Formats: sequence, C-alpha cells, structure tokens
Amino acid sequence: MPFSPVQIIPVALSFALALIFTPVVRALARRWGIVARPKIDRWHKKPTAMLGGVAIWLSTVLTYALLIPRTTYGWYVIGASTFLFLVGLADDLLHAKPYQKLIGQIMGSAFIIYYGLALPWTRFATLNMAVTIFWLIGITNAVNLLDNMDGLAAGIAAIASAFLALSFAVSGQPVEALSVAVFTAALAGFLVYNSNPASIFMGDCGSMFIGFFLASAALEHASGGRSRSFLPVLAVPILILFIPIFDTTFVTVIRKLSGRAASQGGRDHTSHRLVALGMSERRAVWMLYLFAGFAGLLALVVRELKSDVSIALILGFTIVLTLLGVYLAGVKVYEDADEARALRDKPLFAFLIDLSYKRRVFEVLLDVVLIILAYYGSYLLRFGPLAEIGTLRIFLRTLPVLVFVKMATFLVMGVYRGIWRYTSIDDLIVFAKANMLGSIASVLAILFAFRFEGVSRSVLILDGLLLLMLVTTSRMAFRLFRKVLPVANGLGGSRVLIYGAGDGGELLLREIQNNRELRYAPVGFVDDDPKKSGKVIHGLRVFGGNGSLSRICTEQRVDEVVISSSRFTEERVQEILKDCEAAHVTLKRMRIEIEKISD
Repeated sequence: MPFSPVQIIPVALSFALALIFTPVVRALARRWGIVARPKIDRWHKKPTAMLGGVAIWLSTVLTYALLIPRTTYGWYVIGASTFLFLVGLADDLLHAKPYQKLIGQIMGSAFIIYYGLALPWTRFATLNMAVTIFWLIGITNAVNLLDNMDGLAAGIAAIASAFLALSFAVSGQPVEALSVAVFTAALAGFLVYNSNPASIFMGDCGSMFIGFFLASAALEHASGGRSRSFLPVLAVPILILFIPIFDTTFVTVIRKLSGRAASQGGRDHTSHRLVALGMSERRAVWMLYLFAGFAGLLALVVRELKSDVSIALILGFTIVLTLLGVYLAGVKVYEDADEARALRDKPLFAFLIDLSYKRRVFEVLLDVVLIILAYYGSYLLRFGPLAEIGTLRIFLRTLPVLVFVKMATFLVMGVYRGIWRYTSIDDLIVFAKANMLGSIASVLAILFAFRFEGVSRSVLILDGLLLLMLVTTSRMAFRLFRKVLPVANGLGGSRVLIYGAGDGGELLLREIQNNRELRYAPVGFVDDDPKKSGKVIHGLRVFGGNGSLSRICTEQRVDEVVISSSRFTEERVQEILKDCEAAHVTLKRMRIEIEKISD
C-alpha cells in the first residue's frame, strides 16, 4: 500500500482524540481522588492526577478500529496490549502485588507467542520463545521504570515509536507503519499535558500498555520485514528502545551494588542524576530525548550499511553511553548518610565500590575494545568495509597480535596509573609515548610473525593515530562531561564571585566545581589588573575591579565574594569589604595552609 495523503487522517484523529480525552480523564481522576501523592522515593512534589494511560489507550484503539486495515498480527498486538492495559489499570485502582503484575505480563507474552510473533534471534524455536518472553516483559517494565519524571516515558516512547514507524515503512510494511504512527500521535497528544510541569501521569495502565505495545510492534518488525539480514533483526529493535533498556540496566546494576532491591522505587535513575548535576528537569528530559533520537537514527542507518560498519557504529555508541553511565554512577542522589555508611560496611559492597573507583578492570576492557575499533577503523579508511575475504582474513589474523602487544605496552608505560577525573597534559604525554611504542612494537611483531605479507603499512600508521585519539578521548571523557553538563548553578547554591583571576582564582574555581558540597555557583572573576578585564577563564568572564566591585555584585546578583589569594594587603581587604557591605554581599577568603604536626 503506497503512501497516500489520506493516511494522515488516522494520525491526526489519534492526536486529536488524545488532546480531548486527556483533560477529561484528568478531571475524572481528580474528582474520584485517583491522584499520585508526593512520596520520599518519588520525584513529583504535588498531588497529580493519574490514569493518563486511559486516554492513550482509547485514542489508539478507537483510531485503530475505525481507520486501520486489518493485518496478520495487528489485532493480536492490540488485544494483548489491551490486556496489559487492564492489568495496569487494576494496579492503579487496587494496588496489585508485583507477582500478580508479572503473571499478567507472562500471560500477555504467551498470547503473543501463541499467535506466531517471536524474535528470530536463534535457530532454536524454544530458545526464541524464552528470549521473546524476556523481551516483552523487560521492555514493559523498562518503560514503567522510565516513567519517573514529567514527560520522560511518554516522550521517549513517542520518539521510539516514530522511528519504528519509519523502519516499518522502509521495510515495506506500510499498514504496520501507519498503526505505529497512530500510536505515536496518541502519545504526542498526551505529552501536551504530561510535559513539565505535568498535570497528569500515565499510571501503570499507561506504562504497561505503551511498553507492551512497543515491544510487540518490534516483534512484528522482526517477523514481517523483508530484510532477513541478521543485524537488522537483532539491532533495530534494541536500538529503537535503547534508552529504556539503558536506564533499566543502569538502575538495576547500581541498586544491586548498593544492596537495594531493583524493583524498589527511588530517585537514582539517569534523569535524576542529570538533575543532581545541576540540570533543570526539562533539560534533563530533553537530553535523554536527544539520545533516544540518535539511537533511533542509528537503527535506521545500520539497515543500509555493511554489517562490519554497523557493528562498529553500534559499539561506539554503546561505549559513549557506558562512559556516561560510569560518570553518572558517581553522582550523589541520596542524602541519607546512615544508609550510605551501612552499605559501605558490607564487605562485598565495599569491594565493588573500590573496584568502581579505581576502574582498572573497566579501563582494561575498554582499551581492548578501543584497540579493536582503531585497527578496524584504519582498515575501513584504507580499504573500505571488510567485505573482501582476503582483507578480513588478514585483519582477523593480525588483530590478536596487536591486542597483545599494545596492552602489554600500555601496562609497562603506566597508562593505568592515572585517575580519569584528573587527567592532565602529563597523562596525555604518557598516552602518546605508550601509543608510539605500542605501534613500533606492533610493526616489529607483525614483521616477525607474518613477514608483512598482505599487511598494509599505511593501515598501521592510521591505527596508531586513531588509537591515540580514542584513548585520549576516553580518558578526557569525565572532564568533558563536567564541561558539557551543568555545574552547581542549578542546585540552589550561593552565587559566588571570585576575586583574583590568577593561579589562586583558577585553583579556587576548580575546587568549587569539583566539590559540590560547597554549594557554590561561580558567576565569574573580578581582578584589579585592567589587562585581564574581559578575558575568560574556564568559560567564566573576568570583570574589572578597582572600585567597580559593588556595581558588579549588583548586576550579577552575587551572594558572596571569595578572595582567592593571600597576597592581598590588609588595607586592600578592608576596601573590598566596604564594597561588599555596600552591596550587601558576604566576603570570604580562601586560605591554603601547611601545618607542622608536632609530637
């Protein structure tokens, strides 16, 4: 069925119905007292109407029944998803037990599998059935866990379903594409009321319906598409739903390491940690939207590329999100010191925290992947995709030699002695030396083992350059995250102006940015040297001094001024104090003292 402008009508109808039904459901939920009240482990701060999933379900099902042509699996997906909607609705109204909801999810999964939908990821039907059940239950609960901030779950689901609809269209499944587009439109209509600040939540009836529908529709794509290539069948559904999968995996691992139940609610999701860094709720949600959009775009791209290029892109994207996850794992989201101390007293937890802090195992595994990616990338740049049998054979034969030699070189040269968050120019020099020595040793090893038969020298040169870039970028990732992600400005801390734009001022700024417990939000520098006026240090402007401090404090809404140097005379300090008092600003001074401890 080719595209026709008439097909826009079901999408528009679904969107309009969601716009109409959502405020009606909101009013009824408020009247009947079906509201989510603030709790210590929940994010919202005021009672909010529930049952928004009713509007999403009604909009989707009515439009589907009226305007969508019947397909082989369409009504089975709608029927099973409706069953999960009812399970979620029972939980919203009657507070079902977790095992009862799990039984309902298993029943819905069995219904889907009975009518022929399964992930064809292996050659064994029984194993495919088990994987499919895990997939359906996992995605359903992933969307449920993702529903932790205004507009997050609905927005991510809308992005995922939009890319799934595009993938259906590209695969030659126009009716399935239209049905998913109708679902996307219902989510968009609900999102008008669910975006920050949300006036209604979807509830379990919504999250279960959305999650199960997305997971089931992905099965339709895997089972009915024209492309029978293994990679699209495996990667496309995972990439389209990558953000719910990533967040669920991240939260599960963190909670298990901290001794908490994975099913227990909490403020430790990816979105919560982004807000803890200083982002606004809206910006944190939009950042996750961006990642979801990139993952969906990648899902469409890998369908058209050679399998080796697709795998490299997927691996690179996974590394980026893994680095972000490791960085976010160190963000403090709980203030309960007693709970933290109790967890640290557990030997296993203490071991895992120490391992996570040192990150040596993670660094080693990461470098193995980077070595493989760099070597593959050099072949890709030199010869293109490794489609030729000869090129692939040479790549696979020489790869173990490179991994062995370069990992040994990295170990000897001290690559694993540094701490990522303090990576400096000295560390980059170490990386460059280790990489150069590793490249030379690799050339000698390949010369000795293979006599350079069929091995391109230009590939080895490119490999050295790419590996240096990848290793350096990975080690600078945490510092890059601190630059890209906001600092303390969004945490309600005092707006502080640093007096002195020299070495002491730069040291004070780094301490403020690294030590969030100070709860300072630096707004800039002020210095008496007119040559420094208008300059920028780490992204913060240097304002002029010499009598203009009071005006600057007023214009920049400064709460405190901190003198960064001990070289100021007492007379100059008194002058600064007078300016601060005139502007009703507190004056403080940084001191660094080295004391001798006597016996």
